Amino acid sequence: MTSARSWWRVADAPGIEMALTLAALVLLLRPMGPWYVQAPLLFIGALSIVKPRVARTPGLWLAATIVIVVRLVVEWPLPDNHIYLLAYWCLAAALALQGPTPEDDLAGASRLLLAGAMTMAVLWKAFLSPDYMDGRFFRVTLIDDPRFESVAMLAGGLTDHELQESRAALDPLPAGAELLDAPVRREPAGLRVLARALTWGGVGLEALLALVMWLPGSRARPLQHTLLLAFCLVTYFFAPVAGFGWLLLIMGLCLCRPDQHVLRAAYTATFFVVLLATEIPWASLVLDAVRAVWG
Repeated sequence: MTSARSWWRVADAPGIEMALTLAALVLLLRPMGPWYVQAPLLFIGALSIVKPRVARTPGLWLAATIVIVVRLVVEWPLPDNHIYLLAYWCLAAALALQGPTPEDDLAGASRLLLAGAMTMAVLWKAFLSPDYMDGRFFRVTLIDDPRFESVAMLAGGLTDHELQESRAALDPLPAGAELLDAPVRREPAGLRVLARALTWGGVGLEALLALVMWLPGSRARPLQHTLLLAFCLVTYFFAPVAGFGWLLLIMGLCLCRPDQHVLRAAYTATFFVVLLATEIPWASLVLDAVRAVWG
């Protein structure tokens, strides 16, 4: 049995300190839940940034796990999927830091969490959601979700007028009601191509990632890293859910050996690329530039 004091010792695991620091940064960048959840998570995040060695304390991540679980229970079933995954990873970090080989243990747990998350994503999309695989999900989301507005116009070929008209056509009406002059949903060929590319490209990459992440041993590592970095770079330029991307990158960073400096730097850089792609409206800026040049 482990004593209560052992949960508050600093683990000898400098190789995963960067992953733990980035996880703390996620807690600061994406405050979650009611005040009694936000306050302790912000404290844990800030303390881990100011004192990076403290991030190697297993009790800190056990506390984070408990607080996140409180949020999941209080707001069930509304929290996003990656909040559940974050709770699992924080628990894995706490248990790994408590053990004799924290870096190896957290690497193994991160690989299994990545494999499980990607497998569940493919199962849900490819087999349990017919409205996803036939393209309906992205055909509607690209029009109806304001976060995809610039992408739909830039890559999908919609004009601003067509986008507003299509949104009006998708607005739900009271049961039995009909409009005399119903707006027409515009769907240029470019938008259909974009929706198919996002649908099949996403599922294809997730399936490949699931397959390689289930492979144990170091031989599969290069392919695991390549696919994970490619998936995060491609996906989170379009999908405005940085929290999920950051968590995947943190778990990928845990798979790196301490001597793989270039690879570790690539994960850290991609973490901030996802941040910039989410916070800076790059598609709007490109769209404005195109309009300025071509009128």
